[in-house]
Amino acid sequence: MLERLKKSNIYEVNIRQYTTEGTFKAFENNHLQRLKNMGVDILWIMPIQPIGKINRKGSNGSYYSVKDYFAVNSEFGTAQDFRELVEAIHKNEMLIIIDWVANHSAWDNAWITKHSDWYVKDEDGQIVAPVKDWTDVADLNYDNTEMRNEMINALKYWIEEYDIDGFRCDVANMVPTNFWNDARTELNKIRPIFMLAEAEQVDLMEFAFDMNYDFDTHHLMNEISRNEKNAGNMRGSLEHPRHSYSKNIFRMIFTSSHDENSWNGSVFERMPHSYKTWAVFSFLIPGMPLIYSGQEAELNKRLAFFDKDEIDWKDYPLEKFYTNLIKLKNENQALWNGDFGSKIHFINSSNGVQILSFKRIKNNNTVFVIINLSAHNANFCFFDENNKNSYTEYFTKEIITIKSNEDYNFNPWEYKVLIKG
Repeated sequence: MLERLKKSNIYEVNIRQYTTEGTFKAFENNHLQRLKNMGVDILWIMPIQPIGKINRKGSNGSYYSVKDYFAVNSEFGTAQDFRELVEAIHKNEMLIIIDWVANHSAWDNAWITKHSDWYVKDEDGQIVAPVKDWTDVADLNYDNTEMRNEMINALKYWIEEYDIDGFRCDVANMVPTNFWNDARTELNKIRPIFMLAEAEQVDLMEFAFDMNYDFDTHHLMNEISRNEKNAGNMRGSLEHPRHSYSKNIFRMIFTSSHDENSWNGSVFERMPHSYKTWAVFSFLIPGMPLIYSGQEAELNKRLAFFDKDEIDWKDYPLEKFYTNLIKLKNENQALWNGDFGSKIHFINSSNGVQILSFKRIKNNNTVFVIINLSAHNANFCFFDENNKNSYTEYFTKEIITIKSNEDYNFNPWEYKVLIKG
């Protein structure tokens, strides 16, 4: 599976908000081919199971309040509709993973009435929510072996019955690692799959998961955009990450997601002048880049989380931009994922506060990146370029010569992606 993912990107699909109909069929008929043409490799579909009604938030409820782990939400279509979507995705040589909510269920999930011991209870014997504010869900008890086995059966069901390629696992760190290890062992008996953890916990990545979230880098993007941190902080974080993982682990790099968009704001709120710079950055550093629903349409609002709130696609103003970024990653081996690509080699300049510069080199391919991570003009020169080197700038196709001790000036948030080989 990792060989298949060596240069992949991932795209998150919010079925409810994607079309007027909010269905699998509408997504398949109106957008699947477009995403294929963009070069999208992996589609991550937000939870597709029925949503609980007891303690529901909003009119439609949270996707993450699962009423039945073995069923398809009729709001999105039928089981056959979903099966046909999976087939169409595979026919387009793309992979599909679905969101999995293992930590908690809806209050009207049948498990609550049939197996109340499958849930965490307080000292009065009442089932509790996992987090005080998560009032629409009930906390599952992973000390119960029967519940763990049934949860694994549910995971297996979607692989065996619908032929999906894996799971994005919600708040994976809130579920015991030994459960995930047991689940992965059983799923591997069916066929190779891809597992994405919404977590940074190191032991989750030792066996159960293939990719996790790079929250540290994402938070730094927002902080630099607010002028709270700078390019030096980003370099330090990338050189000395807080967590150490196996070389075969992919990190997911993202500027937005369903959580970020709905709760913290669109990129136009969080990084209003730098969102394109960070999108480019996300395709250039080690990791797998994520595109969230609507980013290619310059999604500039917070999508309602519990209610219908359709994306305005306009004329897909950034579709070509993202298509070019995907092409950039595909065509340059130095940018590939994990050990298939190269490590990051930082290039020293006279202005490490504003300028982040690095090379990634693999075989005969070199990608030299220069980015002004600030809202001000940046003057700088390089110390490491001892010889005169010429590159092709990826976006403009301009031939650019870089050499040491020559003065350069970049506009706010300006970037250059220089290719050789």
